[in-house]
Amino acid sequence: MKTEKQKMLAGELYDPLDAELCAERQRARDLCQALNATREEQKEERARLLKELLGQETDAWIQPPFFCDYGTNISVGTKVFFNFNCVVLDVMPVRIGSNVLFGPSVQIYTATHPIRAHERRSWLEMARPVEIGSDVWVGGGAIICPGVKIGDRTVIGAGSVVTRDMPADVVAVGNPCRVLRAIEDAEGVVGEGK
Repeated sequence: MKTEKQKMLAGELYDPLDAELCAERQRARDLCQALNATREEQKEERARLLKELLGQETDAWIQPPFFCDYGTNISVGTKVFFNFNCVVLDVMPVRIGSNVLFGPSVQIYTATHPIRAHERRSWLEMARPVEIGSDVWVGGGAIICPGVKIGDRTVIGAGSVVTRDMPADVVAVGNPCRVLRAIEDAEGVVGEGK
């Protein structure tokens, strides 16, 4: 029989009040609180706390406050920047490439709930992973919903709500987020915008 954590990571309905999951979320909250209390000049302490929170060495630059559910389900490439007040609900994996910029108050959600009210009354939830490619810029206040993939070099406009996959090399904006135009790279290649 699967544990609630195994169900969670498999994208199945699971009980978020399971003791193991509650303890792991409390660990992440304690580490976020410690990280959020650091000062800019405490670079070594921030690096130590981030390594413990994410479970990996990282050169990510996170402007406090920062909040996440578990931390260990977040993987980041090199040179990732989170501006103030970002939230990552990393119930399932959140994979972030390199050279990615997040504006203030960006929210990344993997957690979701059943659509039917009678199923929600069980207080079980589920999740879907999020993938963000390299060289992506996500504008302030954007929300990235469960199961979304954002292609390399794409720009997501401030305040957008990304409810479906976005291709590489586009500017996408709005609620729901839609491709506005393709981006031409330095070699003159145009992205796959539609």
